[in-house]
Amino acid sequence: MKKFIILITTFLFLISTFNICVYAKTSPPRVEADGAILMDAATGKILYSKNINTAYPPASTTKILTALLTLEKCKLTDVVTVGYNPPRVDGNRIGIMEGEKLTVKDLLYGLILLSGNDCAEALAEHVGGSLDGFSVMMNEKAKELGAANTNFVNPSGLYNPNHKSSALDMALILKELSKNQDFITIATTLSYKTEATTQHPNGIELYNENKMICKDSKFYYDGAQIGKNGYTVDSLHSYVATAKRGNQELILILLHSANKANGYYQHYIDAAAVLNYGFDNFDLVQLYKKDDVVSTCKLSKTTEPLLAAEDYFYVREKGCTDTPTMNLANNSIGNTPFSKGDVISSADFSFNGEKLTPLKLVSGTDYKLSKNVKNVKVASEINKNTNHSSLNFIKFIFGFILLSVALFILGRIYIKTKNRKRTKYNLE
Repeated sequence: MKKFIILITTFLFLISTFNICVYAKTSPPRVEADGAILMDAATGKILYSKNINTAYPPASTTKILTALLTLEKCKLTDVVTVGYNPPRVDGNRIGIMEGEKLTVKDLLYGLILLSGNDCAEALAEHVGGSLDGFSVMMNEKAKELGAANTNFVNPSGLYNPNHKSSALDMALILKELSKNQDFITIATTLSYKTEATTQHPNGIELYNENKMICKDSKFYYDGAQIGKNGYTVDSLHSYVATAKRGNQELILILLHSANKANGYYQHYIDAAAVLNYGFDNFDLVQLYKKDDVVSTCKLSKTTEPLLAAEDYFYVREKGCTDTPTMNLANNSIGNTPFSKGDVISSADFSFNGEKLTPLKLVSGTDYKLSKNVKNVKVASEINKNTNHSSLNFIKFIFGFILLSVALFILGRIYIKTKNRKRTKYNLE
């Protein structure tokens, strides 16, 4: 009996020493949208997905790419003269007139807050020379961002069977746009009045249609930032948004939703559910700060520090304490002089079997070529912060072996005890 108690105690102790990443994650929510994605903005990691590579008509969420191109090509103070076509476009309009002169800033507010198709076409003609020219620019930019299932034929999102994008592609576009502070300011403004013009001496009043940033709305979401609705009869409902809590920003895309459960507002309910799933179950963790020493390389008689070129983050489930493993690129750098801040190597990371984005490594000092130095490869003296996963794996294997042995012994003791009782019973 004493042996049995000792073995049970040992068994429990071994379990307590395991550093295994276990967390009771809540189930992913169901959404009505046919295409959906939740992406971490800092790393691009996908936290939730549904048909993310299938292309759907995105309706007015198209306007995020129109805004991105405009912000890249124009100054907010640039003046746009409205042409013949914008005032006559179908769908939402803020009421600009042919020949009216407005700033890019005013047109962007009309584009995002009130989803003005007239603003979209005015900006497209200003930036691209024509609607067709701007469509070419849109598709080139989408491809540059990695969008593989996108084809845009207009700047507003009016339905066209050839005008489509996927949830993943829209997330990549919004990820880039979310870096632009001017756009964040526009998208989070509740109301705005354009500057006075000859045609509109009192300006035009605009109100934000994104209910997730309106505190008096029942669909208000704490941390919501960017948000853009889209709807046509053929495209159904779409919604793209970002939300930020603490240091973590999430990107949400919902495409082609019939909104049957709660009518026009179902996409807000689904958006909140998916965002909650992300914030409740995942953490953004900083592995390195910019200029942290990641590793070193030995050159001649000196050891040169290799620094992180930028802040480096990864995403893990809440409750998990594991960290990524790292492998250094096998670069020969001894025959090349370099200056402090030059990129001279890179580090590859993996976490739970998944490859992460590489980290560029820069020199922490100046290095002049020495005649006696041959090609030198980056040393494998890695910052200890990156070795936890390997150690955890080794501990797990070791613990598993010990557990197996303990269970085997327990089983043997149990069988012997049972046999003794049976023998004693037979003797009686």
